[in-house]
Order: sequence, then structure tokens, then C-alpha cells
Amino acid sequence: MDHRHVMRALSGLLIVLFVAMISSTVVSVALPQIIGSLNGTQSQYTWVVTATLLASTASTPIWGKLADLFSKKLLLQIAIGLFVVSSIACGFAQSTGQLIGFRVIQGLGMGALQVLVQVIIAAMISPKERGRYNGYLGGVMAVATVGGPLLGGFITDTSWLGWRWCFFI
Repeated sequence: MDHRHVMRALSGLLIVLFVAMISSTVVSVALPQIIGSLNGTQSQYTWVVTATLLASTASTPIWGKLADLFSKKLLLQIAIGLFVVSSIACGFAQSTGQLIGFRVIQGLGMGALQVLVQVIIAAMISPKERGRYNGYLGGVMAVATVGGPLLGGFITDTSWLGWRWCFFI
């Protein structure tokens, strides 16, 4: 693959990683409104975030092993589909229980995206150049961590958007 194709593929992978990373931080600011809107409890408040992180963390090694056995491209496409469908379902949730369930599915997709992006980059890039590209990964993660709460606050406080758009974006 020439440099131009590598950069195009890398930019697509970094966008996917950014969306997966920001999905957990953008919701954190909106949680009080989400729980209030869905008439949730304090324990459900915690589970909206915890369910996603647990599913993501638990599924990451499984997705990594699947990447050793099956097509990385196909697995990435499945993960993107899983993540997008569950994000839309989160936005349409009618109860906190539904939201928690959809966030578990979203966490499975998020865990897949986080590990598969790194696996694919490792397969595409020579070991000599991987440090530079891992720097890009770190930059994306930092921007998502800092930018997510800012974006979540903006979306939640914008009257014509509301908390559901934290999932639709």
C-alpha cells in the first residue's frame, strides 16, 4: 500500500476510534438530564456508565482473539454496525432499563472498535513506523476525553437538541 492509501485508511480508523471513545465521555455530562427524563434512580444513574465500560472491557480480549481467527475488515464492519445500531437504540430508549441494556450492546461495539483499530494499524504499519501512528492514536484518545464532556454539555444545553442527540451523533 502506498503512503496515500495508508493515510486514508488511517484517518478513517482514527475517526472510528474517536467516535467510540467520545461516546462514553459525551454522555457523562448529560446523565442528570437523562436519568431525570427517564425517571431513573441513583443506582441506574451509575449503571448507565458502568454497563458500557464493563461490556467494553470484558469484550476487548475476545475481539482481539477473533481478529486473530477471522477477517479484521469484516469484524470492524460488524463492530461499526453494532455500535451504530446500539447508539441509535440508546437515543430512542424509553426507560432507564432499556438505556442500560442498549449501553451494554454499545459497550460491546466500543470494545471491538478500540481493539480492532489498533490491531488493523499494527497489521498495516511496519514496526519501525508504529510509534508515530500510536502517537496519533494517543492524540485521538486525548481529544475525545477532553472534548466529549464539552460536546455533551453543548448538546444537552441546546434546547432544540436535547440529551438524545448525545447518542445520535
